Amino acid sequence: MLFSGLARSELNVEITQGVEGAMPIAVVPFGQQILQGDNIGSIVAADLARSGRFKPLPENEMLETPTAPEQVRFRSWQVLGQDHLVIGRVQLGAGSQYEAEFFLYDAIKESLLTSARIPFNAPESRRTAHRIADIIYQHLTGEPGAFATRVAYVTVTGSGPRDRQYRLQIADTDGHNPQTIISSVEPIMSPAWSPDGKRIAYVSFENKASAIFVQALTTGERQKVSDAPGINGAPAWSPDGSRLAMTLSKDGNPDVYVMSLASRSLRRITDHIGIDTEPNWSPDGSSIVFTSDRGGKPQLYIVSSSGGPAQRLTYEGEYNARGVFSPDGRSIAMVHGNGGDYRIAVMDLQTRALRVLTKGRLDESPGFAPNGSMILYASKRGGVGRLAAVSIDGRVQQSLRIDSGQVREPAWSP
Repeated sequence: MLFSGLARSELNVEITQGVEGAMPIAVVPFGQQILQGDNIGSIVAADLARSGRFKPLPENEMLETPTAPEQVRFRSWQVLGQDHLVIGRVQLGAGSQYEAEFFLYDAIKESLLTSARIPFNAPESRRTAHRIADIIYQHLTGEPGAFATRVAYVTVTGSGPRDRQYRLQIADTDGHNPQTIISSVEPIMSPAWSPDGKRIAYVSFENKASAIFVQALTTGERQKVSDAPGINGAPAWSPDGSRLAMTLSKDGNPDVYVMSLASRSLRRITDHIGIDTEPNWSPDGSSIVFTSDRGGKPQLYIVSSSGGPAQRLTYEGEYNARGVFSPDGRSIAMVHGNGGDYRIAVMDLQTRALRVLTKGRLDESPGFAPNGSMILYASKRGGVGRLAAVSIDGRVQQSLRIDSGQVREPAWSP
């Protein structure tokens, strides 16, 4: 087993489908002569473009590049058909810090909508840009942004058992700043973020058998929390971060258990002759959705997080698995199989209406963005595993790929 500091594969994000009639917005390159590296304004524009809901004006089509309010001439942006305008600059802050200042305007009404100053250290310039994009996104859509969050994923390189390498990595949502958390010649599976974003739980086969670990991201310190005989799989954090739901087969068939991380005590949540696996918590912590074949084929069931009788949720289709609650608890994303195709679908929990969002043949491992606007998932095309994302209405599609190897098992941070 090896830890951080290893060779890394950067994700490349491509918009494959956006919203028709996306909002025109001009994000002018920031004035940042005192700061080296990528331009903050350009990163903000790329973030907004990735959402599929905005259409940033290309920099080479801008008539002028103001960086301060007194330099803005709204007529220049009106003739270019821009609804909104963003300008900004980087200045020296207190001590060794910098300060990013930006202004968001309604270019048609010629009015200031919002502005802010954000202090940061030089290595945090990209994260600062993502924070600015979040502020703009929320102001213009009414929904929180998720550009300043991160994604975890497993990469697999090598063509055979002797040279195969598994890496658990995390990166910004635009694919930059990838970091390897752990690497192994044995499989790594099922990464899951803690609610505070400071730890990741995952399954490792490093000792030729499955075990569940929890690892701190800042220090790399990790703890083995379960290596019971048989299956140790599918860890999922409770909303308060005090417990892990998991699949164990130590008592016979695979069932769902909940572990208190403080005491390591276990509570058995399901007890059935079928296979119960892939637990996931509701946002309020009261319920757990899981996959079971107790009805003959894999379907989703829901049970109280303290145990008790389970209720079947899905009936449409031959296969429904990997259920995950939306952040607002109103819907569940899943892998929906029918006729040999496995696609990402969303069920409205009130109406039980099911909507298929993707068109791949082997789509799996869905997970919601923390603002609920997108679903990240794994897809296999041409025998190559890659990541993709789709908006909850299916109108925006993204493809995330790495330069070499395959990528799977995505998880979006809080």
